[in-house]
Amino acid sequence: MELLQQGAEARLYRTSFCGKPTIVKERFNKAYRHETLDTLLTQRRTNQEVRSLLRCRKAGIACPAVFFIDYEKHRIYLEEIVGAETLRDAFCRLGNGDEAKRLGRMIGRTLASMHDADIIHGDLTTSNMMLRPGNECAGGVSEEGQLFLIDFGLSSVSTVAEDKGVDLYVLERAFLSSHPNSEAVFKEVLSAYRSATKNAKSVVDKLEEVRMRGRKRSMLG
Repeated sequence: MELLQQGAEARLYRTSFCGKPTIVKERFNKAYRHETLDTLLTQRRTNQEVRSLLRCRKAGIACPAVFFIDYEKHRIYLEEIVGAETLRDAFCRLGNGDEAKRLGRMIGRTLASMHDADIIHGDLTTSNMMLRPGNECAGGVSEEGQLFLIDFGLSSVSTVAEDKGVDLYVLERAFLSSHPNSEAVFKEVLSAYRSATKNAKSVVDKLEEVRMRGRKRSMLG
């Protein structure tokens, strides 16, 4: 397997599984934790990630298919989204113009569907979303691509509006940190989110409460 990336919690490899391009996510042992506790926590987190992925796909949300789970080595074999780029790269390429705002609306609709399925991603960033472009159609205008959500390693299931508001807040902070002067694009995210779910008011109200708490902490800090 080809090592692609190593983070604080897992390594990512590229390989093939049954002839299909595959990404393997391997959670490694934490030496600072008791061995039995570490195994229990790692398996629990692996199970939750797989459940969230399956729940998303059942709800019609684009995310990688799960091919296989190796519990002994704490590995999840996932579909590789071939031909896609991260939204972080897409926004860096597009800037903050009309095309970026269109992507913002795609994000808002996708997150509304995810929250309607009571899935909390837990680590929403533009690096954890991928865009597979559409086909070129008549006149050279590109059809709308497909937005995939990836990396559900910190995900959970919750019906609580505050949890969904925190999810949006995490994205907002990551978004504005990675993409300067993109406030107008994030407004499109929220506008599309409001239009796509009947629960928008309670979630966005909680988002504003979380924002206020964040501003207070910044002032005190």
